[in-house]
Amino acid sequence: MTVAPAPWTDPASVPLIRFDGVSKRFGDVVAVDRVDLAIHKGEFFSLLGASGCGKTTLLRMLAGFEAPSDGRILIDGADVTAVPPYERPVNMMFQSYALFPHMTVAGNIAFGLKQDGLARPVIAAKVKAVLDLVQMGKFADRKPHQLSGGQRQRVALARCLAKEPKVLLLDEPLGALDKKLRQQTQLELVNIQDRVGVTFVMVTHDQEEAMTMSSRIGVMNAGRIQQVGTPVEIYEYPQSRYVADFIGAANMFEGTVSSASSAGVVVACPELAHDLTTAHADPLAGGHPVTVMVRPEKMSIGRDAPADGFNWARGTVADIAYLGDVSIYHVRLDSGRKVEALQANLRHTERHKLTWDDPVFLSWHPADALVLTR
Repeated sequence: MTVAPAPWTDPASVPLIRFDGVSKRFGDVVAVDRVDLAIHKGEFFSLLGASGCGKTTLLRMLAGFEAPSDGRILIDGADVTAVPPYERPVNMMFQSYALFPHMTVAGNIAFGLKQDGLARPVIAAKVKAVLDLVQMGKFADRKPHQLSGGQRQRVALARCLAKEPKVLLLDEPLGALDKKLRQQTQLELVNIQDRVGVTFVMVTHDQEEAMTMSSRIGVMNAGRIQQVGTPVEIYEYPQSRYVADFIGAANMFEGTVSSASSAGVVVACPELAHDLTTAHADPLAGGHPVTVMVRPEKMSIGRDAPADGFNWARGTVADIAYLGDVSIYHVRLDSGRKVEALQANLRHTERHKLTWDDPVFLSWHPADALVLTR
């Protein structure tokens, strides 16, 4: 079976949504700063960033609730920059769900369809179809206060999908759910999106949520898009120190380029008292300041010195975070700084386990050391 290329990798693919040089200022505050972004039909795209980074403002401009100070927004080839929200082919699902408390589940879903003037048989058919889609058919006559948080979330989603928008906007949609229900609902949302084929654009500050649900992620900081990529690209190949540090845990080693060749880059790292070897392919000049990133799960930890002599560090176990399936070791190096190493707990036995104050060696493969130049 031939797998079709992802639309964002196809030069001939026309984006469904385009932000062209979009900025938004509130007085002297620049909330969104010259954003260029393309989102394709059928994507589950997440805008990810810390509070105040501009992601919600960008979503509200796409919805039409805020007007850009500069630039333009296009949906399906049409410039919607000055188009009011109710005339855009989008619908928005809020974190609070915004359900009418006096209406039944079916009534909440039917409300927007009645506003559009659809015939009763058409409305009834649409309501039934979306309730079946979100597995809430047997709750059609209940009021919102008779539902759990996860059930209200499904009703809010059904109400949005009933209008058959080209784009569904989700503003922190799972923020009100507990962790276990949130994890379950993440996969349900992805499956529903895959079945209906509607383009989803979600705002979240939750890295795990974005990694689990998204086809691509746009990481934002200070009003700008720092990097756009698939979850694998964002995590394994961050393009900046900010992205590397924001997505997951990362050990950062500062240094300067000692030598570079087609085989990789050697970095002089004073805090390790020896050079680091990486598989970085881009040519870098000698003396160039760089940061070398190594994810904690890429590090091996043990009592014995590594046999190959590449990329190692020595220290003592300062702290241990036991998470059941894995343990995170905080190791204080001889230089005084702390780094993290993650080890899977594959067996029940406690024999040979590392503990506090144990002297240990850390090591990692050159291919797992990523060189960051900014």
